[in-house]
Amino acid sequence: MVASGNDFVVVDNRRGVVKNAAAFSKRVCELHQGVGADGVLLYEKSAKADFRMRIINLDGSEAAACGNGFRCIALYAREVIKLPPKMIFESGSGLIEAAVGQSGDVKVQLVKPRIFEMSGMLEVSGHRLHYAFVDTGVPHIVIFVEGLGKIDVATVGRAVRTHAKFKPAGTNVNFVEVKSKREIMVRTYERGVENETLACGTGSTASSVVSVLKGYVATPVTVHTRGGEKLVIDLERKGTVVTKAFLQGKAQVVYRGEYFL
Repeated sequence: MVASGNDFVVVDNRRGVVKNAAAFSKRVCELHQGVGADGVLLYEKSAKADFRMRIINLDGSEAAACGNGFRCIALYAREVIKLPPKMIFESGSGLIEAAVGQSGDVKVQLVKPRIFEMSGMLEVSGHRLHYAFVDTGVPHIVIFVEGLGKIDVATVGRAVRTHAKFKPAGTNVNFVEVKSKREIMVRTYERGVENETLACGTGSTASSVVSVLKGYVATPVTVHTRGGEKLVIDLERKGTVVTKAFLQGKAQVVYRGEYFL
């Protein structure tokens, strides 16, 4: 499945067929030897929601949240499992509400964003970078730039992701350029994938949260991703506190097949 250029192998794991999720993800996500993907989404049973979702990155690490993955699993639940269009599912970051609309359009409510820093500064390769640090289910650094297309996201992103300040877990890194009063452009270096991806839902949300709180844009925010899709982030706030964050965009099933364990 694909959402905004993030691609996932989605598996119905209610019978526990995938026992070693880390090893499975490394195998199935590998290019040439496997299917090739950014990660694996496991659809599992839940005692407190419609289902439980697990997100396994291609390096075998497990993520608490993935906005694009949330949209994919919601569409999967609707089209394959035949759940109603509105659902609640369990994730590592908490309960997620989702609504599946027409033509693969999915809107999800993420967990309440947490602000760690709004005006931090880092020394990376002899350069000073001003950043904000936000958690939208997983940690994200937000760095505002000019000339987004010229940024070496892989090199700078990796240096920030592995910086001593964010050890041991590390962080995702977003480079943001303000396009207009309701639009931003975002490129993301994703932890676990260990490279730039075509889009990141939680990263787009974190970038929108910081952009709104700094007064650069107004909500709802249209996010232009590297993959070309436009995501819509709608925020509810009370003063300087964002109380709710919604992510909306399309997801699709690319193909279905069998994988031999």
